[in-house]
Amino acid sequence: MRILVTPRSMTAQGLDAVPELQPLRDLGAELVAGPAGRLPSEEELLALVPGIDGWLAGVETVSVRVLDAADRLRVISRNGVGADAVDVAAAEARGIRVELARGANSRGVAELAVLLMLASLRDLPRADAAMKAGGWSRSLGREMPDVTVGLVGFGAIGRIVARLAGALGARVLAYDAFAEVEPASGAESASFAEVFALSDVVSLHSPPPADGTPLVTAEVLATMRQDAVLINTARSALVDDGAVLDALESGRLSSYAVDAFDTEPPALTPLLRHERTILTPHLGGFTGASTRRATEQSVANLIATLGL
Repeated sequence: MRILVTPRSMTAQGLDAVPELQPLRDLGAELVAGPAGRLPSEEELLALVPGIDGWLAGVETVSVRVLDAADRLRVISRNGVGADAVDVAAAEARGIRVELARGANSRGVAELAVLLMLASLRDLPRADAAMKAGGWSRSLGREMPDVTVGLVGFGAIGRIVARLAGALGARVLAYDAFAEVEPASGAESASFAEVFALSDVVSLHSPPPADGTPLVTAEVLATMRQDAVLINTARSALVDDGAVLDALESGRLSSYAVDAFDTEPPALTPLLRHERTILTPHLGGFTGASTRRATEQSVANLIATLGL
């Protein structure tokens, strides 16, 4: 049994240094590493996937061409919660299962979202940059008990964000098209429109709409409070980039903090270069605990699916 392993967090240190992979070795599987510390290209994947039975995958794109070259592949086990980079329909049509490490990185992403809230409310990146340039520039900050935090999406990540923000004193509103927002969660149930109209900080924790249209449009941003903060640790496709840039320029938004990009690293667009945009390089689930949980779960998914 041959298992391809491509997540950068594992290939960067070498597969022998990842103890969570040991159950696969104990069961006699041969581990095949992708390129060290970086995303494999499509051409590299085309060369790697023939003869592979299981694939422990990262965020690299799994195209139809790659799936067609995978002559023995039975399962793609993602070490994360999303399958956006995988052509799931094409995989299923070829009898290849796609498994996810659900909930493994929830705490890491939630903590990053709260960190970005605090950094935005205190204008921390600009203060740091000003002092490093020899200046002394202060902005009047806002404390969490003085703000309302709105959450779009109330799954595992949104619930942790609600608990953490509430513990810091914020009022929390939450909207989810599918999940119930219970009073015991520490958040108040609200409509999508209410979340944007009544919140000082809005944090996105939802998948993008199936039709590919953004959730956060110019019309939605126009309903927000002046100097609002928008946090996006979910998907870049959730927002209309041009509308967010206009909102930053007009002062409708005081900060846009983003950890999700179409490509990694992203092209530095006017929005991403804006002085009031805070960029983090997909750090949400990149913690020791999150990567450990994700690897353990993705390995378990491989073992269960392949019957090892």
